[in-house]
Amino acid sequence: MDFGKPNPMSGEILSKYLLPVVIGLIMINLGLSLNLKDFKQVFKQPKALMVGLCCQMVLLPAIAFMLAGISGLPSTIKTGIIIIAACPGGATSNLITYLLKGNVALSISMTSINSLLVLFSIPGFTWLALRAFADSQTFIGLPFFQTLLKIFFMILLPTALGLMFKHYRNRLAIAIESKMKYLTTALLAIVFMYTIVCNNNSTSNAMQVYLLSAPYVLVLNIAGMLCGGIIGRLFGFGREKTITLVIEVGIQNSALAITIAASQVFLGNAQMAIPAVIYGMFSFFNAAVFGYIVKKMMS
Repeated sequence: MDFGKPNPMSGEILSKYLLPVVIGLIMINLGLSLNLKDFKQVFKQPKALMVGLCCQMVLLPAIAFMLAGISGLPSTIKTGIIIIAACPGGATSNLITYLLKGNVALSISMTSINSLLVLFSIPGFTWLALRAFADSQTFIGLPFFQTLLKIFFMILLPTALGLMFKHYRNRLAIAIESKMKYLTTALLAIVFMYTIVCNNNSTSNAMQVYLLSAPYVLVLNIAGMLCGGIIGRLFGFGREKTITLVIEVGIQNSALAITIAASQVFLGNAQMAIPAVIYGMFSFFNAAVFGYIVKKMMS
């Protein structure tokens, strides 16, 4: 089957320039909204953190394997569904948690810890998917120190800068943060639109696969959010933590999934990136709406 491929020059602009700048601004603004005591509280009472990580690392991949198994899609697309489920959250989930007044410190903690755990989970789950669906012995690995540096410079450092600025210039930080949240939301929307444009030069055969894959990717997204909400309620978490679980379990890092699938450093298979491209098109808006509904229900 002939699959369309994204424009390589557009993809390079997105991955090398646009995404890092937007993510950095988002994380700085999130840092402006936090205090160190927020993170201390997360680790003093780590129950929500552990439950959330278990949902992300175990429950969501299990749902993805079930959906892929019953889908009847090509093996490459099935593997792509597993890859997106194995990825951590990212700046998008952190931003939505912030906009919906969830527990931002918990959200960032889950993203940071899971971003380290994926050094082992993504290769493992991808290998299982290739064995299950493609009968392949392929094994992938993530460059450990390169991944650590990306997490540090794109997630941890900007957040820390925002925290420090708020510590020393509290009033100014509050004023900046109230304005920047609208700017960062608009910039992220532009990134999503640009991603769609970059991947909008597909052949008719590829478009058919996009349409066939979309329902399963949509179900994965909704199932993750439902599981986060239900488990949050079962464990008796309050509104802030439950909203955070809904968002963190429901939104995965589609940019990382596309990189793992399509980059020659890893799998080098553009077909496997299709589920992540689809996921990135609607997961932000789905999570924002779903999280808002949960917030209103728990008010």
